[in-house]
Amino acid sequence: MAIKKKRRAGKKGVSLLMLQPREIGAAEFKARCLELMGEVERLGTEIVITRHRKPVARLVPIADQPSKFCGSLAGVVTYEGDLISPVDVTWEADEPNLA
Repeated sequence: MAIKKKRRAGKKGVSLLMLQPREIGAAEFKARCLELMGEVERLGTEIVITRHRKPVARLVPIADQPSKFCGSLAGVVTYEGDLISPVDVTWEADEPNLA
């Protein structure tokens, strides 16, 4: 006979992505700064620093590798020839099919 676990009404699984950022007062942050920086680095959590219960700063983990703008399209863009010089086709701007 299989035993079924009882589910508590109203209790759902909570994802770490759904958690609110932790709030810490400025005085506590000053006292535990290095410890909190390690926690943010290790767990990837966000800490909001408050002064008189008003948010003034956020401590968030830095992105792994910021993408470099210069050179980001290297190898993606292809050269198709000169796009600016005139072509060998004659045309007039006032052709009847453009009216």
